[in-house]
Amino acid sequence: MWRWRRLEPKGIRQASLVFAGITDMQIDQDVKSELVTRLSRIEGQIRGIEKMLEDDRECRDIVTQIAAATKALETVGFRMLASGLADCIKHPRKSAADGYSLDQVEKLFLKLS
Repeated sequence: MWRWRRLEPKGIRQASLVFAGITDMQIDQDVKSELVTRLSRIEGQIRGIEKMLEDDRECRDIVTQIAAATKALETVGFRMLASGLADCIKHPRKSAADGYSLDQVEKLFLKLS
């Protein structure tokens, strides 16, 4: 399960990603803000889909919106993981020590595919 937590090393606020007992993968703060914005849009899409169902809209229109929301959510996951991976590439020894071996990162990508 993904969860966000704040770290404050040397007074700098950073977002980090914690996954299933693995230690932290750093996520750039600008990327985090972008992802929160995208998730808000997706939330609006989902509310729109609910309204479409309540209004008995055409099935193919609803499915089209579900597909769009699904794709948007997948994009959030890949963008988040790509940002964390960039940090792993910049700091390979620290990443390996923190539990982000190449195998672990590959497993994370495969969970999204």
